[in-house]
Amino acid sequence: MSLVKSISGIRGTIGGRVGEGLNPLDIVRFTAAYAVSRKKDDKKLRIVVGRDARVSGEMVEKIVVGTLLGMGCDVINIGLATTPTTELAVIGEKADGGVILTASHNPKQWNALKLLNERGMFLTDAEGKEVLAIAEKDDFIFAEVEELGIETKKDYLPYHVENVISLPLVDKEAIEKANFTVAIDCVNSVGGIAIPAILKALGVKNVIELNCTPDGNFPHNPEPLPENLTQISDLMHDGRADVGFVVDPDVDRLAIIKEDGSMFGEEYTLVACADYVLSHTKGSTVSNLSSSRALKDVTEKHGCVYSSSKVGEVNVTTEMERTGAIIGGEGNGGVIYPASHYGRDALVGIALFLSHLAHKKCKTSQLRAEYPDYQISKNKLQLTPQMDIDTILIALKGIYKMYDIDDRDGVKINFPQGWVLLRKSNTEPIVRIYSEAPTMEQAQKFADAIIAEIKRLTGSK
Repeated sequence: MSLVKSISGIRGTIGGRVGEGLNPLDIVRFTAAYAVSRKKDDKKLRIVVGRDARVSGEMVEKIVVGTLLGMGCDVINIGLATTPTTELAVIGEKADGGVILTASHNPKQWNALKLLNERGMFLTDAEGKEVLAIAEKDDFIFAEVEELGIETKKDYLPYHVENVISLPLVDKEAIEKANFTVAIDCVNSVGGIAIPAILKALGVKNVIELNCTPDGNFPHNPEPLPENLTQISDLMHDGRADVGFVVDPDVDRLAIIKEDGSMFGEEYTLVACADYVLSHTKGSTVSNLSSSRALKDVTEKHGCVYSSSKVGEVNVTTEMERTGAIIGGEGNGGVIYPASHYGRDALVGIALFLSHLAHKKCKTSQLRAEYPDYQISKNKLQLTPQMDIDTILIALKGIYKMYDIDDRDGVKINFPQGWVLLRKSNTEPIVRIYSEAPTMEQAQKFADAIIAEIKRLTGSK
């Protein structure tokens, strides 16, 4: 059984002893702590709750809603809803926060409480630490009977869909005229409700649906990586669809499949959407340190400025606000478009991508060929007791001091033809080593050189 407590929320496997898994007592404790952290005055709190379709969702929802009511909070329960829908609902309701019940791409035995502030954004580092500190004390005062909260149930998907199709750069007329055939894989979660709805609103009449029953029985590993997407890839290999879209269980990540069944590349979801936005509106862009250099290349091609952030969605959105970026996100297929809201949103990604494809009047594979081609190698190294990762990172900075080095989040070494990023995991005794270059062979060489240096420095084999 696993329970992981972090600033962005609480995630764990369902069941087990208290403190070992995400069980009812722990759900109550962390939900109550979140309610306390949101309370800034005597005003009654209003909290939005939404969930993905995983099997444990209904159980967790009842406990979270009941706890919030018991803490004297009014709850707007939007039921089965995507993560971006819940984020938008917080804004639409002018609520004091939100709780999203989703373990994102984790397998079905996992669930999580993802916590939002009053702006529909994930908690900051300070806000998250406050929740954890309150939960640690385990000393709560629940509401008297006259002060219990009231639950209201609403469906916010129509609001979300209208928000997306109303965006000035979403060209419904062009999409409808293009008469696309679109294949989708929604991994039997809330995407099975939301993705057909947005496609219909965009005027897409020909949709091939895979795994769109929102019952939480994931037909394959729910992380939208190439090795997990063989079903839709096999379906599309003969060109029966113009493009394929795959989402994770909470619909904040978007993977794109080319018309021949091959992968567009998760790093290039954001790149393509940014290219479209920048071709119409000049402005800056942001992605995190582990995302592809391709976004920087495309941004500079449009005469605009790119900047990077530490890894983590809240860090990306913070940097986007600081720089006034018009689009940003993460290389895992996460598109953040502030014209809609500050959160990764696959519905926004689909609308922008289809608008782009319709304007280009080309095949999905031809569009992908327009972008710089980089390959990312993802490696990890098990930490042993004799490995002091902080000392190792300092040593590596000295060894590679002739190159541009970014040490905001681990150590990133920028070479002329690529980069390597080393970060210590927050949840496992490992160091992650990501590298990028024009070829996978070169990317792996970068990573292997760093791993060899680490082993030399620690005297390990």
